[in-house]
Amino acid sequence: MQSLTQLLLDFRDERDWAQFHDSKNLALALSIEAAELNELFLWSPNGQLPEGREERLAEELADVLAYALLLAHNHGLNVDEIVRQKVAKNALKYPAEKARGTSAKYNELGQ
Repeated sequence: MQSLTQLLLDFRDERDWAQFHDSKNLALALSIEAAELNELFLWSPNGQLPEGREERLAEELADVLAYALLLAHNHGLNVDEIVRQKVAKNALKYPAEKARGTSAKYNELGQ
């Protein structure tokens, strides 16, 4: 993750774009790119990616990930660490024996 973040920082700095990359703008950009990612699946049958949109999927997903990495960098967050922490937290909220095969929210498991 660090090498990807550095690649993004180098790209940004070569263009003097750091001035635009405050946390608010990065969060907004991430949200907008996520909406563009969602748009690829809009009205698609069975929630499948329509044929011929694989390249666009890769591009939009790359945008989302790039903005997320830059936002994490702005706040000194280690992406590997925070994702592992979140998975551990979710493992407690969604024990495999209760959550397997269901999309129920954690407070509805076992009811």
